[in-house]
Amino acid sequence: VPSASAAVAKAPARTAGGAGTRAARALAPRNGAPLARPAFSESATRFGLGAPRRQGRVVETTVPASASSESASVSAGVNWKLISYFALWYGFNIVFNIINKSTLNIFPKPWLLSTIQLGAGVIWMCGMWALKLQPVPKVSKQLIIDLAPVALFHTIAHVAACVSFSKMAVSFTHVIKASEPVFSVVFASLFMGAKFSGATYLSLIPIVGGCSLAAMKEISFAWAGLSGALISNLGSALRSVFSKKRLNEYTDIDGINMYALISVISLCYLAPVAYFVEGSTWAAGWASAAASAGSNIKFIQLLSLGGVFYHLYNQVSYQALAGIGPVTFSVGNTMKRVAVIVSSVLFFKNYVSPLNWVGTGLAVLGAYMYSNSKIKKA
Repeated sequence: VPSASAAVAKAPARTAGGAGTRAARALAPRNGAPLARPAFSESATRFGLGAPRRQGRVVETTVPASASSESASVSAGVNWKLISYFALWYGFNIVFNIINKSTLNIFPKPWLLSTIQLGAGVIWMCGMWALKLQPVPKVSKQLIIDLAPVALFHTIAHVAACVSFSKMAVSFTHVIKASEPVFSVVFASLFMGAKFSGATYLSLIPIVGGCSLAAMKEISFAWAGLSGALISNLGSALRSVFSKKRLNEYTDIDGINMYALISVISLCYLAPVAYFVEGSTWAAGWASAAASAGSNIKFIQLLSLGGVFYHLYNQVSYQALAGIGPVTFSVGNTMKRVAVIVSSVLFFKNYVSPLNWVGTGLAVLGAYMYSNSKIKKA
C-alpha cells in the first residue's frame, strides 16, 4: 500500500495540464540553493537607511536581531547614537573653525589652505578604503561627468568661505552664510521650477534684515570678506541644485563615498588655480608662518589638524543625516551655526556690539523659520 506522503508527492503530476508540477518546480530551490529573499531597495539604503550594512554589503537580519541592534543605540526613547553624531558634528566643526582662523591669522593664503584641506580629506578616505573601513565605490565615466559640476560648485563654496575667513571674523562670516536659504530658494526656483510656501518666502525677510544689521556695526567688516561669504553661499546653493538634478540615480553609492569622490575632483580643480593665484607668495608666506608657529613641524601639524577636522565634520554630518530627514538636518545645521558663532566669539574675544547680536539673532531666526516652513510643507 503506497504511503500517504508518496500519494501526496504524486498528486501534482495528475492535475490538469501539469500545473501542479510547474508550480512545484517554480517554488523549488535550484541546484540545492536556498530560496532567494527579496532584496532591499537601494534607494532606501542610500544614506544608511533600511538594511544594515557591513563593509558596503547588505546583511540579512531577522526581526529579533534588528530589534536588539536598535535597542543598543536607542535607550528609553533616546537615540544616543544620533546624539553622539550631532555632538561630534558640532564639536568637529567648532574645532575646525578655530584652527582654520588661527592658521589664516599667521598664514593668510586661503587658496593654498583650501587645497591642503581638500587634500587631507582625500588622503583620509584613501586610508579608509585601503583598510576596508569604507567600501570602495564603483566609479564610471558617467558618474565623473555628473559629479563634475557638483564638485566645481563645492570648490567655489569652500575656497570662497576660506577667503572670507581670512578677511573677517569667523562669527561675522557665519552670519552672512546664514543667508544661504535666500540663494537656495532663488536657484531652486530658476533651475528646478520649485514652488515654495508663503511662510518660506517670509522667512527670507529676517535673514536679509539680520545680515544687514549685523554688517552695520561689524568691526572686522571688509568687502572682500563679504563678497567671499556671498560667493560661498552661491556655490553651496548651486551645488545643492545640481546634486538633486544629477546624483539621485546613483543609489549604490552612500553619502560618505559620494562626498569623497567630490573632494577628489574638487582637489583637481583647485590645486592648479591655487598655484596660479598664490603660488608666487607661498615660499615667503610659509617661512613667516613657520616662524610664528615656532617651527616647520608645528606649522605642518596645524595644517594637518585643520585638514583632518575639515573632513571629519563633513563626514560625520553625512552619518548624522542617515538617522534623520534632510529638513531636520537643515534645522540642526542652523543651530550648529549658532554654536560656531558663539564659540568663535568666546575663543577669539571679538567685540560684538548689541546691534551685531540683534542682527545675528534675526538672521539665525530667519534660517530656522525657513527650515521650519519646509517641515510643515512636507
